[in-house]
Amino acid sequence: MADLKHLARLIFHETLAAINIPAVMQRKVRVEGSLLHCGDIVVELRAFSKIRVVAIGKAAHAMVEGLRSTLPSDLKFEGVASAPTPPKRPLPGIKYFVGGHPIPNEESWKAAEAILQLLATSDETTLVLFLLSGGGSALTELPLDSRLTLQDVQQFYRTLVTCGAPIAAMNAVRKHVSAVKGGRLTVAAGLATKITLAVTDVPAGHESALASGPSLPDPTTSADVERVLSEFKMLEHLPAFLRSCVEESARRETPKKDDPAFTNAYFVMLMGTDDLFHPAHFCSEAKGFFTCCDNCTDDWTVEKAAAYLLDQLSVLQAANPSRPVAVIADGEVSSPVSGDGIGGRNAAFVLACVENIVGRRVAVLSAGTDGIDGNSPAAGAVADGETLARAAAAGLDPADAFRRSDAFTFFAALDDAVVTGPTGNNLRDLRILLSEPWQQP
Repeated sequence: MADLKHLARLIFHETLAAINIPAVMQRKVRVEGSLLHCGDIVVELRAFSKIRVVAIGKAAHAMVEGLRSTLPSDLKFEGVASAPTPPKRPLPGIKYFVGGHPIPNEESWKAAEAILQLLATSDETTLVLFLLSGGGSALTELPLDSRLTLQDVQQFYRTLVTCGAPIAAMNAVRKHVSAVKGGRLTVAAGLATKITLAVTDVPAGHESALASGPSLPDPTTSADVERVLSEFKMLEHLPAFLRSCVEESARRETPKKDDPAFTNAYFVMLMGTDDLFHPAHFCSEAKGFFTCCDNCTDDWTVEKAAAYLLDQLSVLQAANPSRPVAVIADGEVSSPVSGDGIGGRNAAFVLACVENIVGRRVAVLSAGTDGIDGNSPAAGAVADGETLARAAAAGLDPADAFRRSDAFTFFAALDDAVVTGPTGNNLRDLRILLSEPWQQP
């Protein structure tokens, strides 16, 4: 069964290698004469005296580098980039910030201030390029209520990310209490022409959730936020002053699509779900697995998603009894924090599978394409039908690790953590479930 785990790791790493952001940027962004082509959007560069770049997210550095290599060397731009790591090759004209994730830090705050300062002097002769990728919600942050301190915002985020709310619900709240989310950066850019280029880790049709939609009109409302705050009892965990500020900010509506600021604002998808599924599917089939892709488990709890995807794998194996099969899934599952352990939703998903694959010729891998899983140093984890027996021999209890949100510690002890380091990308989490023909005892 070690071979199946090895193959799952290979499929994951080969998929990472295939989603190259600078290469995609060069295919979808180009300059012909004085015309800038961004997907289907074409603008006349001679109409602008200033080009400004705002890059937010885990793929910020790769996107800035891709843009620089695409544009003519004599075409200058200035801007701000906020990412979870420093750049390997800083570019002239770009101010860099190493923001916090999943909790904003001082650099997240400074990045937001720098972006607002940059956009404040924009006018009709300015072209603003927003380069957005996943993880941006915490990497750039400034509260809508100026009375709040960084410590207040950090306390609010800790409550938000551990309350068990799905990603979409958390984003709705963040947009309404932030000065730089939910379309507010587009409004801050005033009369400038704005183009958003996106590497998205959110489902198709929900692009405004990417990095909490700083440059896109917000479809969520104050009423939505009120429901989320009530359902997940967030305000009960906040001190009185912070609770009052959050409630007040939540009542202030975000910019909608009819706001004049969006008249000359455009959105271009550089990479999305298909750009992750296609290479993963290709890599899996190249290794001999009959493969199906499934993206319906987004925002499901890890237990529900694990049960469903393992069932899909069994159905696929039963329909193809003589062939190895694979189920490839993407998206973000929900894993509320219930202890003070080390780990994230990907390792928790694999942990939820361990007791259900005992003795089977099955391997399960779940990992983030950004190389980060919660508060752990890993991207995720991998397990097979022998994992439970190996854990018992090592004195490890998967149920106890799950209760304590300590999935990384569990898998690290078995040498089954998937560690890549930050990848500079962030499409979506990837789950790889492999099965070989087997006989039930």
